[in-house]
Amino acid sequence: MAQQIEHTTLPIRGLNLHVAQVGKDELGTVVFLHGFPEIWYTWRHQMLAVAAAGYRAIAPDSRGYGLSDQPPEDQEATWEDLVADVLGILDALSISKAFMVGKDFGAMPAYDFALRHPDRTRGVMCLGIPFSPVPLTIDTMPEGFYILRWREPGRAEADFGRHDVRRVVRTIYILFSRSEIPVADQGQEIMDLADLSTPLPPWFTEEDLDAYAALYEKSGFRFPLQIPYRALHRMTRHVDAKFQVPVFMVMGEKDYCFKFPGFEPAMRSGIMNTFAPDLKITYIPEGSHFVQEQFPEQVNDLLLGFLKDHP
Repeated sequence: MAQQIEHTTLPIRGLNLHVAQVGKDELGTVVFLHGFPEIWYTWRHQMLAVAAAGYRAIAPDSRGYGLSDQPPEDQEATWEDLVADVLGILDALSISKAFMVGKDFGAMPAYDFALRHPDRTRGVMCLGIPFSPVPLTIDTMPEGFYILRWREPGRAEADFGRHDVRRVVRTIYILFSRSEIPVADQGQEIMDLADLSTPLPPWFTEEDLDAYAALYEKSGFRFPLQIPYRALHRMTRHVDAKFQVPVFMVMGEKDYCFKFPGFEPAMRSGIMNTFAPDLKITYIPEGSHFVQEQFPEQVNDLLLGFLKDHP
């Protein structure tokens, strides 16, 4: 499937960033920003769909992920870097404006880019993460909550280090595909919440797992633990945010993130409309955290509809 997709490396702000791309830019460009434990490959279905519709699809591996360079270990990881990287990629490829599509932590730089650079943004579509003007509040969650565990220096490294990379990615994919938030019991680690007898989701193949594992073999988990987990408290605040571009939010109702504090009220109460006057929200009843891989045709239809509504 992915053989039509081309790969290149761009020198961006002192790092070589891997970029997957396909399509001719007849109608515009769509930039796809991945989450964790993902890389460009998570967008393979959507990239081919928008390319077939006349758009150019671009999906970078975020700095520190996949085939992109690792930032120096002594350099603090910042969300602003992710936004600046996207701007650098557009400049390097001589793209004046693009649609931003993000999921999981990739939604944060997608929203942030649209706010900082409305003149370079045609619209923003995000999966699973609503816009928030302030960092996520997680201190009310139980001690075994996976983000609380993973933000402890050394804890995830020790937990992951008991297994090979493929097993780590496999376990996280299984846990994040469920509708319940991953929470470990006392004396238990997150990697203990699934074992090799636990089946992969039916829409995720062993070959897909191989693709992810090969890229995390290269990058490891050092930077992915910094961004997003150990930098959530440093997220950019946008208390007076006002999007000047269309915003489209897609939420799988069985995405465990929907149960995060404040997520469902933020989406169902209309709060997001105060920040995004041109806002559309669509729910996918059976959709999981990986809805773009679980229901690719449905997400492709929603994405193409959004692009066509904003020529």
